[in-house]
Amino acid sequence: MTNFLDYRDLVGTNPDKVFKSNLFQSNKILVGLNCLTPGQIQHTHTHADQDKFYYVIEGDGEFVIGNDVEQAGSGCTIWAAAGVEHGVTNTSDQLLVLLVGIAPAPQKNS
Repeated sequence: MTNFLDYRDLVGTNPDKVFKSNLFQSNKILVGLNCLTPGQIQHTHTHADQDKFYYVIEGDGEFVIGNDVEQAGSGCTIWAAAGVEHGVTNTSDQLLVLLVGIAPAPQKNS
């Protein structure tokens, strides 16, 4: 593992579901990329004991955080506290690339 990464080396697509790649994971935090192709949806879900943020690197999307629904583009940060429903839809005609952090990190399966 290196301490220096270029996110562009980890960007990808998957026609069947959101493409995800981990940049870093410890017991305290998971930091990764979520990449959504135009029209792709990460359906609303919750993390009962974990806070989550999205930072929009590229593209635009519609974010659902609890009862709030807002458009956000490059440079925006979106926050979902533990237990709050959240999801995103790529509403643009380009790839939506999100830096995502989850804390504490999900436990790795042994």
